[in-house]
Amino acid sequence: MSATDREPAVEAHALGVVRGGRPVLRDLAFAVARGTVTGLLGPSGCGKSTLMRAVVGAQARVRGTLRVLGAPAGSAALRHRIGYLTQAPSVYGDLTVRQNLDYWAAVLGVRRAERPRHIDAVLADVDLAPRAGTLAGRLSGGQRARVSLAVALLGEPELLVLDEPTVGLDPVLRRDLWALFHRLAAERGATLLISSHVMDEADRCDRLMLMREGRLLAEGTPRDLRARTGRDSVEGAFLHLVEADKRARRP
Repeated sequence: MSATDREPAVEAHALGVVRGGRPVLRDLAFAVARGTVTGLLGPSGCGKSTLMRAVVGAQARVRGTLRVLGAPAGSAALRHRIGYLTQAPSVYGDLTVRQNLDYWAAVLGVRRAERPRHIDAVLADVDLAPRAGTLAGRLSGGQRARVSLAVALLGEPELLVLDEPTVGLDPVLRRDLWALFHRLAAERGATLLISSHVMDEADRCDRLMLMREGRLLAEGTPRDLRARTGRDSVEGAFLHLVEADKRARRP
């Protein structure tokens, strides 16, 4: 195994972002191992989306060190190695599902001869093959979100950065998507960084990073975090850590 294979997929030191004079990320230090499903959990507004934008190179005024797949975050060489899903569906309503995917495959540089194979594969991954010829504007919100996820999967990226990919989806589809995420890690060696504010998804992750107010409260496996705090659930562990943090910061 080479040194490149051993280094983390994402590594940060003293990572910070200030927006409008207010710190959004505060001196984060962490590493995301390759081939794992890492959950980024915390309440809305805690900085999860800002951190994800920093990882994919779409966030301005980032200080500190942030390396992604062995290169500085935002490097041109990373463009085709990362799949990114934002909270807003990235689809065109006047194109069919397949046309949307063909357009984004071209943008991502997938060769024309290879596009049908890639598109068929991601349609199967997100269970939208029967809807391939449907205009995206006629899909439900959950189906449009799945098209956006399919876009992120195009080209078999090494790193998938998924911002709340299961919000608004029914329980069966959420279960199936989490099975897909673990299959991508296990069979393709992909690394997944997945944000959520839904604590019951925490146990589906290999490792967790718990965030609050732009800071990293704790990281580890779900079992480790429960054992460390003496709680029966990740939600209980998170609440315990929040209260401990409040006490520690009191004057």
